[in-house]
Amino acid sequence: MKEEVSCLKSAGIELNSNYLCKSKLSDNILTSVWKSLLNFWQSEMKILLADPDELQVRQKIDRHGNIYWQAYDPVTGKSFSSGSEVDISMWIEQLYRH
Repeated sequence: MKEEVSCLKSAGIELNSNYLCKSKLSDNILTSVWKSLLNFWQSEMKILLADPDELQVRQKIDRHGNIYWQAYDPVTGKSFSSGSEVDISMWIEQLYRH
């Protein structure tokens, strides 16, 4: 099966398929960068606007790509990390029972 590549003409400007592919790739990269910046901004705003005495639980990824959970209680200064949501939940329950 033979694929045909046609050129687009717009106002006397000819664009070939390589340019269009690079343009789409550039758009995808820009979209990805903007999404990353937006996510970063939203997470920073959550941190800045959070109650300083509120329990903090975050999902993180280590350098090997493993997901883990980190909890911190600013009132007691205690923290706990685990690869299991269940472990984090049990730690929080024990923390507030006392």
